[in-house]
Amino acid sequence: MVAFSGDETAPFFGFLGAAAALVFSCMGAAYGTAKSGVGVASMGVMRPELVMKSIVPVVMAGVLGIYGLIIAVIISTGINPKAKSYYLFDGYAHLSSGLACGLAGLSAGMAIGIVGDAGVRANAQQPKLFVGMILILIFAEALALYGLIVGIILSSRAGQSRAD
Repeated sequence: MVAFSGDETAPFFGFLGAAAALVFSCMGAAYGTAKSGVGVASMGVMRPELVMKSIVPVVMAGVLGIYGLIIAVIISTGINPKAKSYYLFDGYAHLSSGLACGLAGLSAGMAIGIVGDAGVRANAQQPKLFVGMILILIFAEALALYGLIVGIILSSRAGQSRAD
């Protein structure tokens, strides 16, 4: 009988990190898309010529899901306990990677949604606000990018716990 070392549960945490990255990032993307889309639809009634110009927040929110997908693929390709030992350290590294990217994507999606909704409505009334809205959206998107970068760094730490 083989002794239980605890490392048998490590892939669970790794896959949980992959799922968290994708789910939370897509939740942020969905919220940002929905909230911004409501603003675009509301604004489009008054100023239909500005609809295509006001679609920027919806596109920026959609990119957040891609960040989560990238991390989920990186994590899931790193989990292969049959080919190489996968320890709890590796599982926790992948879990933290997924949570960092996913929760950053969720918060960025909320910011993009709120700013996008208010921004496109304000832009319909005062076109000079467009550049300011875009700058705020870029800073909100940068939050998710920070999560992606930290997620990549954390996932690269997996496999460095012990010498095999």
